[in-house]
Amino acid sequence: MIRILAVLAALILAPSLVLAQQTASLVADSVSFDPERQQLEALGNVEVLQDGVRLRASSIIYDGAADTLTVNGPLYLIEGQDVTIIASYAELSGDLREGILSQARVVFSEQLQLASNEVRRTGGRYTQFYKTVASSCQVCDEHPTPFWEIRAQQITHDAEERQLYFDNASFRILDVPVFYWPYLRLPDPTVERASGFLLPEFASSGDLGFGIKTPYFYVIDDHSDLTLTPWLTTRGSRTLEARYRRKLSYGAFEINGAVTDDNLLPSENLRGYVFANGSFALPRDFILTFDVEATSDDGYLLQYDYSGKDRLDSAIEVSRTKRDEFIGAELIFYRSLRDGEDNRTLPTVVGDAIYERRFVPDHIGGIASLQFEAAGYYRRANEDLTDSGLARDVARLSAVADWRRDWVLGNGMILAGAAELRADWYQVQQDDRPVFNDTTEVTSYGAVEWRWPMLRQTAGATHFLEPMVQFVWAEETERDVDNEDSLLVEFDEANLFSFSRFPGVDDQEAGRRTNIGVTYTREDHDGWSMGLTVGRVFRDGEFDQFSASTGLQGSSSDWLVAAQLKIGTHFDVINRSLFEDDFTFARNEMRLNWVQEDYRLGSTFVWLEADPSEGRPIDTSEFAVDGAYRVSNHWTLSSNLRYDFVEDRTTRAGFGARYENECARVDLSLSRRFTSSTSVSATTDLNLSVQLAGFGANGTGGKSFARRCDG
Repeated sequence: MIRILAVLAALILAPSLVLAQQTASLVADSVSFDPERQQLEALGNVEVLQDGVRLRASSIIYDGAADTLTVNGPLYLIEGQDVTIIASYAELSGDLREGILSQARVVFSEQLQLASNEVRRTGGRYTQFYKTVASSCQVCDEHPTPFWEIRAQQITHDAEERQLYFDNASFRILDVPVFYWPYLRLPDPTVERASGFLLPEFASSGDLGFGIKTPYFYVIDDHSDLTLTPWLTTRGSRTLEARYRRKLSYGAFEINGAVTDDNLLPSENLRGYVFANGSFALPRDFILTFDVEATSDDGYLLQYDYSGKDRLDSAIEVSRTKRDEFIGAELIFYRSLRDGEDNRTLPTVVGDAIYERRFVPDHIGGIASLQFEAAGYYRRANEDLTDSGLARDVARLSAVADWRRDWVLGNGMILAGAAELRADWYQVQQDDRPVFNDTTEVTSYGAVEWRWPMLRQTAGATHFLEPMVQFVWAEETERDVDNEDSLLVEFDEANLFSFSRFPGVDDQEAGRRTNIGVTYTREDHDGWSMGLTVGRVFRDGEFDQFSASTGLQGSSSDWLVAAQLKIGTHFDVINRSLFEDDFTFARNEMRLNWVQEDYRLGSTFVWLEADPSEGRPIDTSEFAVDGAYRVSNHWTLSSNLRYDFVEDRTTRAGFGARYENECARVDLSLSRRFTSSTSVSATTDLNLSVQLAGFGANGTGGKSFARRCDG
């Protein structure tokens, strides 16, 4: 039958049929009009569009005198892109904003569904459901019972506020009642941020006992919000967590913290922490960032699982970065939570300001830079420790000039020349040792470098080979400065050709030396690649600056070998080793990542030779592994383990299980910390969290985790 489009020929005959005094569009297989009764009847594939509301039905009867619609279903009432009402029968006003629907089901944003025997619409704003079931889970013959549902005597949806109000509601999991609320308010799925309680979290700890967290999220305005989370445990711990977030036109910041009243420490009952960070744009392209970390005692963060950090750093920084210029100033406050470290004798306040500029010098070409720096640190220790240097305070002014230029020869070889000159002036207070006092240190470097990059293309791969030799000149003079910022030396492929391999300023690598290395890379056309770097340092004499564990001690360094294998985006392994000619290892570090659609695996192995100068009195040999396996479409298992081979014991282990479908995600984790200290003891933790889809903009795995229904 030819479909008839009517805006509406019948309406020309009867102006009173202009629905609710608004222009309506009607599409149907057939349309008839009775002028005496002022009734219009549309049959077959009926579709009405009225003020952004679309009605689809098998037939409708419009009563012009009463301005009402009688709709026979199945009918679909669609409001925008977010709300769809499905019913078997309806009596509606002409503007589709009021009325009663029978055997109705409402779907919000293709997520949350509300099913009710009767639905009443009022004023286009309120929709009331009686004896209703709400769920975002898929229900069909194969899965007649939803994973979760809320049954309520009445549910009211406020379309203007986008809120759902439940009366006498019970929350059920697999049809088993779990909670009951006489009154409950939740946001509908179109809301991204709304005030209200979030789902509770459950946790069990060996120190704290069993506890429950009940977060409350409060929207302050469009740019800020506050989350308050009371946390009560069976062992008498009472905690209030808080998170405040605010976004400004010129930046943003976030504050996290907690206050706890417990009896775990004999000396104090009130404990807590504050972590805050933010970033702000300043005039003239400067950026200000800050980071605050503070806690009441050494064990609080680890005991309540807020952070695993054992050294806190609070900092404020102002910086500006341009293509050829950098300006920055930073102030850092440190606090150690480690056993055996005294914050009075540690440099807990560190300041630094730097200006650096790069340019192309006239006549000689290349790239040069000038750098000026002012730095200092402060200890809280008093003058009674000045004879040991544990109370020393230091200020430093530095100026550095460097230059480098490359020349490409006709055969592809590259020759380079480089130089650096630095001057460091130190002023020392509260240190009576005569060896380390006020001083000025001048250090100069010069280098000549040869490289020959070679590229070869074959039918199956691209090969890149580059041998490198660098001759470095430097004076063999030891600096009369107490080394406090260059203790942890890393010898790797990144600094193989550096003037100094010390990470800081207090110590600078001295003596003439030759750095050699070769890099090979293969890029296979089948999607895998491998890389290898081998290097070594030869010195003109034995100038003893480095400890044995760094691999840089003696007239010739250990062999540096760094290798990487990468297969597509699924597998990669990296290994870096330092060893002598007889394959005695000083260090070895390995990291493996293997990621597939159904599983992932990551592991790390570290071997470090004992080095008291780096705070490591015994050898370190640790292995860590973490992984996850997707057992089925809904279940994922995960685990992690850290093992200390030197102590021959497990230091940390954990297991987790996740169930996820289209409407919920449940995470269960069990972890054990085997190590203890004076501030925390070994403990076992159990955590359970549940996230439901359908309320607010929060979602879970969505359709990729949906349960399947046949037919």
